[in-house]
Amino acid sequence: MNKKRKVDLVNGPILPSLLSFAFPILLSNIFQQLYNTADVLIVGRFLGQESLAAVGATTAIFDLIIGFTLGVGNGMGIVIARYYGARNFTKIKEAVAATWILGGLLSILVMLMGFVGLYPLLQYLDTPVEILPQSYQYISMIVTCVGVSFAYNLFAGLLRSIGDSLAALGFLIFSALVNVALDLYFITQLQLGVQSAGLATIISQGLSAILCFYYIRKSVPELLPQLKHFKWNKALYADLLEQGLAMGLMSSIVSIGSVILQSSVNTFGAVIISAQTAARRIMAFALLPMTAISSAMTTFASQNLGAKRPDRIVQGLRIGSRLSMSWAGFICIFLLFASPTLISFLASSTDGYLVENGSLYLQISSVFYPILSLLLIYRNCLQGLGQKVLPLVSSFIELIGKIAFVVLIIPWAGYRGVILCEPLIWVAMTIQLYFSLFRHPLIKEGKAILAAKGQS
Repeated sequence: MNKKRKVDLVNGPILPSLLSFAFPILLSNIFQQLYNTADVLIVGRFLGQESLAAVGATTAIFDLIIGFTLGVGNGMGIVIARYYGARNFTKIKEAVAATWILGGLLSILVMLMGFVGLYPLLQYLDTPVEILPQSYQYISMIVTCVGVSFAYNLFAGLLRSIGDSLAALGFLIFSALVNVALDLYFITQLQLGVQSAGLATIISQGLSAILCFYYIRKSVPELLPQLKHFKWNKALYADLLEQGLAMGLMSSIVSIGSVILQSSVNTFGAVIISAQTAARRIMAFALLPMTAISSAMTTFASQNLGAKRPDRIVQGLRIGSRLSMSWAGFICIFLLFASPTLISFLASSTDGYLVENGSLYLQISSVFYPILSLLLIYRNCLQGLGQKVLPLVSSFIELIGKIAFVVLIIPWAGYRGVILCEPLIWVAMTIQLYFSLFRHPLIKEGKAILAAKGQS
C-alpha cells in the first residue's frame, strides 16, 4: 500500500484528513472545468461555429452519459470504501470483481440503448437540421465506447474509495492533456472533423484507465481480485447495483432537470441566454470547494461506517458543514460586489443589459449558497452511510420543482423566476435531507456517544 498517497480517514485528527483528501478532488474539479472549456475552444476555433453548435447541442446527452458513469463508479466505490474501513480485503476483492462485471453489463445496455434511441433523442431535443449529422457523429462515438468511460470512472472511484484522491487527480490531468493534444492532432492534421473530438475523449480515457489499472496493480495489489473472487453473491451484487444506479440515476435526473430549465431560459432571447450561461460558469467555479468537501464526506462517512465509528461520522459531519458554510459565506459576499466585473469578462461584453442580468443571477443565487453547502454535505453523508433512496428522493424533488417552475411560475415571474428556481428548490431539498440524515440510527448513536464524552 502506498501510504504516502493514502489519507487515513478512520484515525487521527479529522480536519487535516478531510482537507488532505478534499484538496486533490478540488483540483480535479477545477481541471475538469478547464479541460471542458479547452475542448470546446478547439472545436470552435478550427472547425467553426457550426461544428461548435453541433457539439453544444449534445451537451445534455453528454452530461447524462458521463454523469451516469461517474455516479455509478462513485456509488460502487462507496460500498468498497465501507469494506476498506472494516479492513475486509476479501470482501473488497469480491466487490471489485463484481463492479467489473456490472460495469461491463451496464456498458452493453447503454450502448444498445444508444443504437436504438440516440438519433430520435437528438431530434426530440430540437437539434437544428443543419447540424444534426455532426451532432450524431460526435455523440455516437461517446455512446458506442461508453465501456471505456465506465472503466475509467470505476478505477478512479476505486482509488478514491481507499483514500487515494491524489492518484485519481493525476490520471484525470493525464487524460485531459492527452485529450487536448489528440483534439488538435485529429482536427488540424488529420482533418477528421467533429467526430474526432469524441474519439479523442475515448482514447484519452482508455489510456488513463489502463494506467490506473497498472498503478493499482503495483501500489495496491490487495484490491485486485483473483479468479476465485469472481463468484455470485446476491447480497453484494444487489448492494453494488443499488448504490451505483442510485448515484448514476441521481446525476442523470439532475441533468434532465437542467435541460428542462434551459428550455425555458431559451425563450428569453440571446442576451439573457448569454447572461445566464456566463453566470452559471462562474457559479460552477464558485461551488467547486463545496463540492470537493462534500465528495470527501462521502468516502469519510463510508470508511467510518465500516470501522464502526459513528461518533467520528458525526464529528466529520459537523466539521465538513462548518468548512463548506464558511466558503459559501465568503463567496456570497465576494459575488455581491464582483459579479458585474466577472460577467463582463467572461461574456466578453460590455452590454449593460447582459451584465445586469448575469450579475442579478449570481447576486440572488449566492445568498442561498450556505443552504446549498448543507444540502451537498447532507446528501453525500447519506450516500456514504449506504442510503440509496433518500438522496435519490432529493433529486426527484429537484426535477419536479424545476418542472413546476417552468410550467407555473416562470411564465408570469419572468427571468427572476428562472433565478429563484434552483435556490428555492435547494431549501426544500435541504429540509428533506436534514430530517432524513438526523433521523438515521447511526447519527443518533454517534451523537449519543459524543454527548456521553462531553463533546456535544
